[in-house]
Amino acid sequence: MKRASRRPRLPVGLRRDPVAWHRQSPTWREASPRLIADALKRAVARPAGNWYVVGPSTAVRSDAGYARTVEGQEIVLWRGADGNLVSGPGACPHLGAPLARAPVCGGTLICPWHGLALDGASFAGWNPYPAHDDGVLVWVRLDHLGGEEPLPVPPVPPRPTADGSLTAVYTGTGVCEPEDIVANRLDPWHGAWLHPYSFVDLTVLDDGATDDVLTVRVSFRLAGRLVVPVTAEFTAPGPRVVVMRITEGEGRGSVVETHATPLELGRDGRPRTAVTEAVIASSPRTGFRLARAAAPVLRPLVRKAAGRLWRDDFAYAERRWQLRSTGRFPG
Repeated sequence: MKRASRRPRLPVGLRRDPVAWHRQSPTWREASPRLIADALKRAVARPAGNWYVVGPSTAVRSDAGYARTVEGQEIVLWRGADGNLVSGPGACPHLGAPLARAPVCGGTLICPWHGLALDGASFAGWNPYPAHDDGVLVWVRLDHLGGEEPLPVPPVPPRPTADGSLTAVYTGTGVCEPEDIVANRLDPWHGAWLHPYSFVDLTVLDDGATDDVLTVRVSFRLAGRLVVPVTAEFTAPGPRVVVMRITEGEGRGSVVETHATPLELGRDGRPRTAVTEAVIASSPRTGFRLARAAAPVLRPLVRKAAGRLWRDDFAYAERRWQLRSTGRFPG
């Protein structure tokens, strides 16, 4: 009688014949500039309903304002008395004082200059913005900036359920524009070359030219020859977001959302873009419950790993913007 196959205890593999970095197969032919540019063009054309990601849900507290600049527009967010999200212009309507980190008392934001109180209702020319907390990220709708048909809620990508997942959010800022961040994510071919400390044995199974779904087989490096092989899909459901979803292997169903939010020009006259990357990990394995229990310890490690990747990816995106802005970008 044929025995039923057993699920391996550990979702890891051992690379039998490790390939040196410089001997791996080149991917520059597959990473066609035209292919990436066409995918980017289609992504940028998709509607976002004027919604922008402004940060992690945990960043907005009930005792102080949380500030963000979106396309040069100052905004402030805080928690009302009921815990719901409140958002509006980040300048006091009295004399323009910055409301960043202004105290919140009983759900009311109090300007530190002269004590003007804002409870989230329109007052003296100060009008609230629609805001949304999806449990992982906070969003604000800026109709005067987006210029699209407004959506009542942001187009949050499908995710694992909150009660069965581990979440961590990385934030960083690059000298580039949102399209440079999205272009970086729509180029998975660079993974094993630019990030050999994290990815090996990367193969693009489908370049997404027909259905805008990039499918990749890749192994996450653990240590030495130990790797975790997975299959993942990359999609760009909106103009400022790319989603990676694991479809086969350990963590099937887990997603990584990369959101790019335009900030403002720096003092050097160059644009700044914020990256808010949400990792929502899940697994049917029994041991994953322990990982969720250890979330306070694991979240900083996940953010640190994301930061290492973005150190290189910001260099990619910033170089792309530099070449574009000087008319030297290939293609």
